[in-house]
Amino acid sequence: MMSFEYKKRKKAPLDYKSALKKAGDFCAYQERSQQQVRDKLYSYGLHQDEVEEAVSELIVQGFLNEERYAIAYAGGKFRMKGWGRMKIKQGLKFQKISEYCIKKGMDEIDPDVYYEKLLELAAKKINSIKSDNEYMIKGKATQYLVGRGFESDLVREAIEDILNKNRL
Repeated sequence: MMSFEYKKRKKAPLDYKSALKKAGDFCAYQERSQQQVRDKLYSYGLHQDEVEEAVSELIVQGFLNEERYAIAYAGGKFRMKGWGRMKIKQGLKFQKISEYCIKKGMDEIDPDVYYEKLLELAAKKINSIKSDNEYMIKGKATQYLVGRGFESDLVREAIEDILNKNRL
């Protein structure tokens, strides 16, 4: 029996100008955080001072904007994935986004639309739980929604609203 070894080819490091062009293309495709761009620049073989210079250049050129990124991230994760504020904030903090930009991103989520989304997810989850025990239904639905990043006080309120509608 033959054994084949696959080796990852090491790519030659890019020069500063080429790396800057590729990073610009990387940012033009979709909004990126500074940390994502730094990681990409390091993967191109640049050194710390070159990376910081490139990040500064991308900010000046308008390719990189953390506030814009935070707004796009928060809106996208909420609308497309149905994430709650807590999970979105955690994701932005993981990306090393400033508190100011995180607040700007959170401001993009309309509270009424947020609660409607929470009610929609709560109703869907409650209807999928195969139990007649209300305590178990509340527990499972709460665990699910808190895991999606919704605040526990809002989750309790939404679950009560759904269960009260079902009783009528």
